[in-house]
Amino acid sequence: DLIAKAFEYAHEADPNAILFYNDYNTENQTKREKIYTMLKRLKNSRVPIQGIGIQGHWNLDQSVEQVSKTIERFAPLGLQVQVTELDVSIYKDKSDPQTDLTPELEQKQADLYKELFKVFRDHKSAITAVTFWNVSDKHSWLDNFPTRDRKNYPLLFDRNLKPKRAYFGVVDF
Repeated sequence: DLIAKAFEYAHEADPNAILFYNDYNTENQTKREKIYTMLKRLKNSRVPIQGIGIQGHWNLDQSVEQVSKTIERFAPLGLQVQVTELDVSIYKDKSDPQTDLTPELEQKQADLYKELFKVFRDHKSAITAVTFWNVSDKHSWLDNFPTRDRKNYPLLFDRNLKPKRAYFGVVDF
């Protein structure tokens, strides 16, 4: 009841607010199905929920196919689907050692961003927004998570606010 009540109380506080359930690792099939079941139950119970946020905290191993399956699974619920908090870490694991953004890593990241945005465009009837989790690599929460003081380069603009290859993979489609 806790989640349903949270949506009901939020709706009472502001009847015009658009309310989303926002979660991470939604592309994991087991978790995706649990979220789908919960959202369907909430909708069937007429709980005031208008959308699902798919947190896009991904890395270079992210399966684009699983992202697509996640969007396809949630879209029939009639909720807005948004990709939230998008960033693509160059590290695959918390134990990966510090590295610079090599041309090879930058290209892999650019390729993944391009593939992701192809999926988003392919599902444009379901996706109402894509939001990044900052603007540039100058400051990123990933510089301290999951490993403290390990510089990460997860966004479309470098530390000097210059577009990276990933930027062009997103806009030059």
